[in-house]
Amino acid sequence: MSVGTGGAHGALQPHDTHSPPAPRSAAERIPEAAADHPAPDSADHPAPGSAAAPASEVAADPHPGSAADPPSEATADRAPEAATGPAPEAATGPAPEAATGPAPETAAHPAAEDSAAGPTAAPPVAASVVSPPGLDPDDLPDGLVIADERGRVTCFNAAAARITAVSAEQALGQPLEAALPLEDLEGRRWWQLTDPYGGLAIRNAQPERNLLLPGGREVLVAARYIRTRPTGPVRRVVVSLRDTEARRRTERSHAELIATVAHELRSPLTSVKGFTATLLAKWERFTDDQKKLMLETVDADADRVTRLIAELLDISRIDSGRLEVRRQPVDMGAAVGRHIQAYVASGQPADRFLLRIEQPLPDLWADPDKVDQVLSNLIENAVRHGEGTVTIEVAPSLSPRERADEEGPPGAVTSVTVSDEGAGIPEESMNRVFTRFWRGSKRGGTGLGLYIVKGIVEAHGGTITVGRAPGGGAQFRFTLPVGTPAYLL
Repeated sequence: MSVGTGGAHGALQPHDTHSPPAPRSAAERIPEAAADHPAPDSADHPAPGSAAAPASEVAADPHPGSAADPPSEATADRAPEAATGPAPEAATGPAPEAATGPAPETAAHPAAEDSAAGPTAAPPVAASVVSPPGLDPDDLPDGLVIADERGRVTCFNAAAARITAVSAEQALGQPLEAALPLEDLEGRRWWQLTDPYGGLAIRNAQPERNLLLPGGREVLVAARYIRTRPTGPVRRVVVSLRDTEARRRTERSHAELIATVAHELRSPLTSVKGFTATLLAKWERFTDDQKKLMLETVDADADRVTRLIAELLDISRIDSGRLEVRRQPVDMGAAVGRHIQAYVASGQPADRFLLRIEQPLPDLWADPDKVDQVLSNLIENAVRHGEGTVTIEVAPSLSPRERADEEGPPGAVTSVTVSDEGAGIPEESMNRVFTRFWRGSKRGGTGLGLYIVKGIVEAHGGTITVGRAPGGGAQFRFTLPVGTPAYLL
């Protein structure tokens, strides 16, 4: 009974002035309910001083003016029945419980629920992310050395052990200065100069530079300082090591190239300069035959300079991978025949050359100018450095598979073999034939021709080999793949 009247009184609070209208029950019109529980009593029982009290009041009493309505006789006559009957139970049972129970809890703590939902939802997301498998440091081609925040070596991969000649077991756990004692080219201790752990806090790396290991071996070293925050303490020092042997070979090769080019250019240019100066100074003193001989020499030396410059350009394109191949249909037998005719026209005996062509030859798409360059170089080597008969064989063939387990039939190729009957190439020199500046004899040449030949053949997708001919001389064999290029199909 008291619960019913209390609920009715809570429904008659005058300060709920902004609630939406809704139909009122009989219990809400009972003046006795308001008299049993006056307004001061409502002040003694608020909904614990939180926003829940207005919420319950809004839900229970949507009519602000109900307390001022005068009761009618019908309403007064039905008051006892309405107050004690089912009406209060309906008014005070489900409605207040629904209003004061779940609703205030939800309204009172939205932020708390949001904040609780955030951290509780984050761990499952992070746990579901699968990190990619790590890379084994021993798989890296360069040396890798990592030191922790105390300066102790925690990683020393196989390449670092190979470069420094120090095993990983000896280096791990040692101070970085002891495991990797480095000096600059002036003999100063590099770790003392750079001081990665106690130096400037704004540094995060050391650029690559040449340093010396014990014994004077030169290595390329770069370092990076890992910090958890800018200007914070160094947590790790990561050092990369690279062997300088490859760079030294490259620098030596460039030096040889410069020296060779200077020598090859100086000789013909000296001849050109001497003859032209002589002709200009004493033109009237020479006969026509003498003048013609001098001009022919100048012309030959100019061709030599032009050929050298063209070879240098070819080397540059081959080394940079920019050698262009303009494929066209090529008749390999006819191309070889033109070169033989040119040598015969220049004075070589016709019986020194033997051409064998196995018909039918498949369609060959190649760069005609590049093919002529390859044939000219190989035939010239056989004529100049070989002896006896120069044999050129052109035949269809099948390219061997690179691997024994490779599937599919071998591809069709056109093979060209050039052999002579001279002394041949020594076995110990055969692996250096296609390198730059290799010369089989001292009889002229820049030593670049066979290097260019190999680059041209490989640019066509072919192969070239060197061996000993049946007659005892040198034998060069190159193959070019046949068939129409894919872009024309």
